[in-house]
Amino acid sequence: MRSRYSAYVLGLEDYLLATWHNSTRPAALNLSAGPRPKWLGLQVEAQVQGDDTATVEFVARCKVGGRAQRLHETSRFVREEGCWYYVDGVID
Repeated sequence: MRSRYSAYVLGLEDYLLATWHNSTRPAALNLSAGPRPKWLGLQVEAQVQGDDTATVEFVARCKVGGRAQRLHETSRFVREEGCWYYVDGVID
């Protein structure tokens, strides 16, 4: 989760796509479209890990166009061949 947040901060689209599960991965990302958020921080609220699945609840804070915003999401991850992949998330 923290590495994906860092990738959003740095605009690393290739890394985000590589760590996105192929069943839900978009064909492309365009993080530079529109106003780019200034990411301010990540707080992991909860995490539950099984053998090959995990959920992470987090709050990411940013500013877009000078306005503060919060993204509160519970994300699902799956491990395949030793690597964790983002599957999807529910925004709270």
